[in-house]
Amino acid sequence: MKKTLIIMVFLMTVSQIQAQILLDPSSRKVGSIDAIINELYHVNSGKKGYDRNWADFKYLFYPGAKIIPTGPSLDGNHLAKFMTPDEYKKSSEEWLKENGYFEKEINRKMEVFGNIAHVFSTFEAYHSPTDPYPALRGIKSIQLLNDGLRWWIVNVYWMQETRTKPIPRDYLPD
Repeated sequence: MKKTLIIMVFLMTVSQIQAQILLDPSSRKVGSIDAIINELYHVNSGKKGYDRNWADFKYLFYPGAKIIPTGPSLDGNHLAKFMTPDEYKKSSEEWLKENGYFEKEINRKMEVFGNIAHVFSTFEAYHSPTDPYPALRGIKSIQLLNDGLRWWIVNVYWMQETRTKPIPRDYLPD
């Protein structure tokens, strides 16, 4: 009897959580790979002086997720910096607000197996949506997990294009 009661309470709790996720308007932003990738670009973009919606940003990431920018060190080696979404906010918030930053995905290559996905997302970034040329371009390697209810970003790992490392043709739009 006690086991039955525990199981019933557990199932009711799971059902309530599922219902909350389905009723939560932000769940539409994570219901598909397309939706969560589009939301990633949307929440990171904004005009100069604009506060980002960091709650929506954090909602995209699985607990323990990492944001991993890469770049050259002073000695010419290529390094990776591992950050949580909160650490990314802390390190980027002021710069994004002071400079304006608009990211736009220009191409995507995706592989999915069961509940995991890998996306190579080629992007351009501008300081204003009216800029004629991007300030930078790069490729994000985005790993995702579907927990049965929604998609989560597990890692975002990226590299900017340089003169010596241009984006390969296979990762640019046709």
